[in-house]
Amino acid sequence: MDSQPDIMAIANSYQQQAYKVIEDTAVIDAWKSVGAQINLVGSVKMGLLIKKRDIDFHIYTNPFSLKDSFAAIARLAENKRIKDICYTNLLETDEKCIEWHAWYIDDQSNQWQIDMIHILTQSQYAGKFEAVADQIMSMLTDETRKTILEIKNSIPEGERIKGIEIYKAVLKYGIRDYNGMIKWREANPNPGIVDFDI
Repeated sequence: MDSQPDIMAIANSYQQQAYKVIEDTAVIDAWKSVGAQINLVGSVKMGLLIKKRDIDFHIYTNPFSLKDSFAAIARLAENKRIKDICYTNLLETDEKCIEWHAWYIDDQSNQWQIDMIHILTQSQYAGKFEAVADQIMSMLTDETRKTILEIKNSIPEGERIKGIEIYKAVLKYGIRDYNGMIKWREANPNPGIVDFDI
């Protein structure tokens, strides 16, 4: 029996749930209320969400304002399903950003992590992940999308593999299953930020 309908149906369900969370939290409106440009990135943007309930945004304001960042989060926190928020100031690092992480409980008691990275326009990462997402989407086929989803779905609980590692292994190195992914990863260790183009 072909597993494609099952894995695709599961992924489609996750995708629909993610957009429901985005709508219910009004996260986009919260950031736009302070004049921010907010871009959906990551697995939700690319239609590759499965198993791990996370939603990623990269956010820009010009000029950058820490006060605006907190104001947007204060508005988001008014949603009663937002149960926890974490803040990390990385403005003085190479990343030049503020990291916000919020945890949302949906009506099925599932926990979603919403990652909001407020990036200075002069950061080397400004626009980078948006461009990578576009590149990955342009390379995806029905076969590679299914392969990526199956590998993601095969990751055991407690094991962490970055999505970008999987996309790179499948799309650039022809990896086609979880065991192959593990072997590729052992041969290509990368503890830091994975560059899709290298």
